[in-house]
Amino acid sequence: MTNYPYPMLDRPSMVWSKQADRTSDLKVHEWIETVGESSPSWPDYDVTILGVPLSKSSISTSAASDNPEAMRQAWKSFGTYNLDEDIDLAKLKAIDLGNVKQHATDIPYTHQQIEQAMVAIRSHHPHTLPVTMGGDHSITAMLVKGWKKAHPDETVGILQLDTHFDLRDLNAFGPANGTPIRNLIESGTVEGKHVHNIGLHGFFNAKELKNYADEHEVHYTTMKQARKKGIAHVITQALEQLDGKVDTIYLTVDMDVLDIAHNPAAPAATPGGMYTEELFEAVQIAGEHPKVKAIDIVCLDPRKDLGGMSVKSAVHVMLSFLTGYCMR
Repeated sequence: MTNYPYPMLDRPSMVWSKQADRTSDLKVHEWIETVGESSPSWPDYDVTILGVPLSKSSISTSAASDNPEAMRQAWKSFGTYNLDEDIDLAKLKAIDLGNVKQHATDIPYTHQQIEQAMVAIRSHHPHTLPVTMGGDHSITAMLVKGWKKAHPDETVGILQLDTHFDLRDLNAFGPANGTPIRNLIESGTVEGKHVHNIGLHGFFNAKELKNYADEHEVHYTTMKQARKKGIAHVITQALEQLDGKVDTIYLTVDMDVLDIAHNPAAPAATPGGMYTEELFEAVQIAGEHPKVKAIDIVCLDPRKDLGGMSVKSAVHVMLSFLTGYCMR
């Protein structure tokens, strides 16, 4: 482990057997490489995948810490070829870096490790596209802070697909899964006017959080509004608005944005959310935009899943986003 490039990471626990002579009709687990004892030739890679198995910072009961490994296991169910777009993701080179090391009880220490992991990613191979599998939503604040530390002169914007504002009071809840966007705003990492949240709905956000969003000029589109206008239109409009104001757009996908019928495994799953096909379209459009430079997929508890439907949806989100990336 002395030559391992990331001291804050545990190497991938799963190393898949692959047929050396097989170059077509690959399964995702056959396509994604795993990092070894020494540094790979980073210029060869397009995508880096990171697991952050943290859920101790979740306000609601959650085993989202199990999600990175569950998503890795589900890779076996997917091929790299996307029939809808006639695109094979195998044209990209992707590598799994492993998981951020977790402390048994010290959440601030683990958050610091997450931030440093993003700094390391941006230092070792800034040309690659970071894809992060969470973990609860608290990790987003740390990943974006890491990006900002590595790129202090950049203005960062957030495209958030979520049922919730995630603007709860840090004094009351700390750096938890309900506070990442407020954490970024109040730390000065991101300006409220550079946040676009799509997917809010129903009876799951307090009026005081809406007031905070309005006060800090956060842009938000409810699920009802998004359906009337069309998901594609709303996502495209948000990207266009951010494009003229920021250098980097960070995409965060809280899997509770999906309707509970489509994703029963989100700790805060609710009725009235997005359908899977709407979410897949949204992230693919985001993936096509040149300023969308990172994505995380958070808040999914595999222990609450039914037949793997939610975990498979999360993997589909990742692959749909990478499809968009291929289409740039």
